[in-house]
Amino acid sequence: MVALSPHSPQTYVSTPTNGAECVEIQAGNGASPKDNVAGKRRVSARLQAAAKRKAEKMELLSKRKLELVDEDGERSSKKLIVDTNKLKQKLKPQHARTGIQLLIEIPFNPAEPKISKKVAKMVERASKISEGLDGINTLNVVEKSSHIKVKETVRLFNKYYLHFVQEEEKRCGVVKVANKAGKKAARANKAAKENVTDADSKGKAKRPDLKAMTKMMERKAVLYPQKRIGNIPGIDVGHQFYSRAEMVAVGFHSHWLNGIDFMGQSYRKGEYKHYKFPLAVAIVLSGMYEDDLDNAEDVVYTGQGGHDLTGSNKRQIRDQVLTRGNLALKNCHDLGVTVRVVRGHECTSSYSGKVYTYDGLYKVEKYWAEKGLSGFTVFKYRLRRLEGQPTLTTSQVQFAHGRVPQCTSEIRGLVCEDISGGQENVPIPATNLVDDPPVAPTGYEYCKSMKVARNIKLPANAVGCDCEGLCWNPKTCSCSRLNGSDFPYVHRDDGRLVEAKHVVFECGPNCGCSPECVNRTSQRGLNYRLEVFRTPKKGWAVRSWDFIPAGAPVCEYIGLLTRTEDLDSVSENNYIFDIDCLQTMRGLGGRASRQQDASVSMIQNIDKNEQRSESVPEFCIDAASVGNVARFINHSCEPNLFIQCVLSAHQDIKLARVVLFAADNIPPLQELTYDYGYALDSVHGPDGKVKMMPCFCGAEDCRKRLF
Repeated sequence: MVALSPHSPQTYVSTPTNGAECVEIQAGNGASPKDNVAGKRRVSARLQAAAKRKAEKMELLSKRKLELVDEDGERSSKKLIVDTNKLKQKLKPQHARTGIQLLIEIPFNPAEPKISKKVAKMVERASKISEGLDGINTLNVVEKSSHIKVKETVRLFNKYYLHFVQEEEKRCGVVKVANKAGKKAARANKAAKENVTDADSKGKAKRPDLKAMTKMMERKAVLYPQKRIGNIPGIDVGHQFYSRAEMVAVGFHSHWLNGIDFMGQSYRKGEYKHYKFPLAVAIVLSGMYEDDLDNAEDVVYTGQGGHDLTGSNKRQIRDQVLTRGNLALKNCHDLGVTVRVVRGHECTSSYSGKVYTYDGLYKVEKYWAEKGLSGFTVFKYRLRRLEGQPTLTTSQVQFAHGRVPQCTSEIRGLVCEDISGGQENVPIPATNLVDDPPVAPTGYEYCKSMKVARNIKLPANAVGCDCEGLCWNPKTCSCSRLNGSDFPYVHRDDGRLVEAKHVVFECGPNCGCSPECVNRTSQRGLNYRLEVFRTPKKGWAVRSWDFIPAGAPVCEYIGLLTRTEDLDSVSENNYIFDIDCLQTMRGLGGRASRQQDASVSMIQNIDKNEQRSESVPEFCIDAASVGNVARFINHSCEPNLFIQCVLSAHQDIKLARVVLFAADNIPPLQELTYDYGYALDSVHGPDGKVKMMPCFCGAEDCRKRLF
């Protein structure tokens, strides 16, 4: 997909969650529309460069040999010749496809009988190099910042979490149907019921967050598996976690239940060999202990043990002893070692019922034993927050977050109460605290549904499924079969996409299910309170007043559906979004690979019959004169949204709907963004010279240029 856009910066979208891509060029990011893409032909800049990259790739592969280098870097006069095509088969598909040039050599010894093992090792190493996993600087491999690593780790956790939510929903659906059915139906469902394990039937191991955490530990995907003292790279004061399992997945706090995380005796031999163990590294204040006293900067923390975790009153039922976590905190006092403090707060939008905020480093100033409120001995620890850290507000760091307005009168800089004019499920206010006098966004007509150009005839509606009420059985629902015999969404939080796919097939007008069906999630309009606001450098932007969970649909890109060729001569239209679903599936322009669909064979057949140039999508969405809130969403080099192609009424992927989904758990008042994905030096002016536009997204890993 490709898009263009004006009052805020838009360009080509490539998301870090394997998002489908789109392009938008906007006059935002500090440039005017004329300075932005004047004279540019209506083709995605990324797609323009695709043909050149493909030619270079074919030239590289045509050499059909690879020079390998030993790990010591020493070269030999004799070199091992390897068939590149065979090597490609051993590399992961995405690595073979990119055609990264790997010039590595190893000494070739004709007398060595086990040269194949060495080749195998080098193939494995080549794969790692192409992934950038071994620290070698290779083509287009840039070391990621610690913040990006944290974000990607949390995204992986959310992906696993939603997969286990999906499993649990299927399990519960089978049990529910089997219980309601009569004897005949029960016999028909016997095979499905046998898939429910004894652990499931007894109500055990049903928490998808704990399952996701375990899977990450098993796959060695935890970002910081080794415990460390002090701050964790990429996790700033004010960072929010939405469960303890999420903290474990990152390596911030390694216990999903215990309040005290500590280093044991196994750390004696490492960099902390001069310390006394056990040694605490982090604690969680969540209001579980009746003897806790939290005054923000000054905390009296109750040690662990003797607490009735399963009872209704959560009281102390036995004496605590000075071992494990309690001893670890004492040792922190003795050695002057700081600990990370995390506070848990009630949060209805979090799947765990709480949100956990990192509030900084604290020093254990004092410890003692006393009789607690329930008459049992407890250990107390007084902790004081180190100076020079972000200021705490009440019991939580507010950081750059503002307060969500409770009513219209509280909205500062209000210039329009609802830019949709009542069309959307919820009003979309516009605010402007930048311009003097403040102005509202103008020059377009708001529309919540797609307009279609006169020369375009939409395909006939698909036959659809014959489900009744709600689609629940992926094995019998024909729409589900198009998605790989599984529903792409889970019911949780009014519908969340489990993971990005090439295409999502939803139920449509001819399906028998109701509008509440989970497989119609993206068709329900806006579910979150959005605000369009003016920025100093980027033009208009969009943020949400509500928490948005990862995988939730935010909005669809709406405008006039038209043919790309009809806009080839337009140079000042910055709101065009090319529907390049086929091009995305071909992997052009460095697009990230996605989950394969069961429908891929059908799509490949369409792809083979496609007669147009593969670099020019046939259709696009023009939101210049008519569009919705999506036209104001800005670019970021570290976006929190991704683009997903969706088919519902018909199955023509050249006319797929373009929907923006949350890539992360997005807290209130955080700007919504996606990556336009322009390649540097890819945009040319009418004089043929390369045009450059600075990027003002403010991300830590900002590329500094939009194109």
